Amino acid sequence: MNAVFIDLTYLFASILFIFGIKGLTHPRTAVRGNLLGATGMLLAVVATLADRQVLGAGTQELALILAGVLLGSVIGVTLALKIQMTAMPQMVALLNAFGGGASALIAGAVLAEVDDPTMQTAVATVVSGIIGSVTFWGSLVAFDKLQGLMLPDHPVHFPAQQVGNGMLGVTALGLGVWVLSDPSNLAAYGLLVAVASVLGILLTIPIGGADMPVAIAVLNSYSGLAAASTGFVLNNDILIITGSLVGASGLILTLIMCKAMNRSLMNVLMGAIGPDSGPAVDADAMYAGRVKRTSAEEVAMLFDGARRVVIVPGYGMAVAQAQHQVRDLANLLQSRGTEVEFAIHPVAGRMPGHMNVLLAEANVDYDKLREMDDINPSFEQTDVSLIIGANDIVNPAARTDPSSPIAGMPILDVDKSRTVVVVKRSLSPGFAGIPNPLFAADNTLMLFADGKRAVLDLITAIKEG
Repeated sequence: MNAVFIDLTYLFASILFIFGIKGLTHPRTAVRGNLLGATGMLLAVVATLADRQVLGAGTQELALILAGVLLGSVIGVTLALKIQMTAMPQMVALLNAFGGGASALIAGAVLAEVDDPTMQTAVATVVSGIIGSVTFWGSLVAFDKLQGLMLPDHPVHFPAQQVGNGMLGVTALGLGVWVLSDPSNLAAYGLLVAVASVLGILLTIPIGGADMPVAIAVLNSYSGLAAASTGFVLNNDILIITGSLVGASGLILTLIMCKAMNRSLMNVLMGAIGPDSGPAVDADAMYAGRVKRTSAEEVAMLFDGARRVVIVPGYGMAVAQAQHQVRDLANLLQSRGTEVEFAIHPVAGRMPGHMNVLLAEANVDYDKLREMDDINPSFEQTDVSLIIGANDIVNPAARTDPSSPIAGMPILDVDKSRTVVVVKRSLSPGFAGIPNPLFAADNTLMLFADGKRAVLDLITAIKEG
């Protein structure tokens, strides 16, 4: 195929990627953005096959490629159809891992195949090997923590951890120099991948559950950088462009998450994004005799006299899959003349935008979703704040306790509302593993129930009231 036509196809695919990312910034255009990105990738794959003369290759080679495409497609479609919204962060972590692992393997395969690689190829191979391996194993650790398989969801620390990580980083760079001086030595590349793999694990195990959205964002950026490096290995323009887009957007998202979590970007990159816990807080002493239990009927009476209600969704809403019932509750209150808005914390849930995705799925009006900085000043004029399954993002300890694992993290100021109603199944702590003094506040009522069941009971009580 003509080289000019290949380049034009790559250019068009790149434009589709850019518009696809732009579409993903808004729930109303997210589906279209996803389709644009997928179309761009299809064009890029076909153009690459044509450029490398794979389409005209022997039957055996083409059959092997088609078998890989078919197998990957079946796995991808199956996972996409079966994945629950609560497990979407785990899915993202796995996809990041696949991207990083593929980059490291492809770079190594090219190094083994080429007799006398150029300096560009050798350098790009080293970069792909390091970043790809860190991404692969780091993402698998993140997946394990999110899924609760073997590793604890709290930070794992050991003496001289940062010094050890630094030494592993220097060792990986030293092995990279060895690969550059002798590209034919595949053992050197294998050692580089092994050291970078250990580094990826050690950079991720200090991450606690409360910081997982930041980890997901930075690993996404790493996967893009690994892909871009592999593009230089293969001299493939579209892979360089795509990887750069993913890497840059992931880095921007990481910066946004760092601001939302009050974390340092350097600490994120060094695997120290969660502060060590201070003295343990006695939950029994905090809650004893202070927690006020309520019922759906009592909350319905509160709503009856409320002019303004703010709903704060959290991970508990995702677990209960209560987004559709929450939408029905909001519509019911609005039909009775109550102003209803949703307060969205940037890191609510287990990944950036988790709550936005859930509420968009339930067709909640996007104009009703208010970001933290926009809605915080209005909590003092809010009659009732209804918290559904959120914990750490409304924990006042972030403002008052400098020894808390979430110290300094910007939170939703729900405690300034006239009345706070918290829907939770129990007083169990959030992902940060600490009690929440909000539950024992004078203006807080606890409605103990599953999120979906509680919202359905509220709807019934309002209609019957």
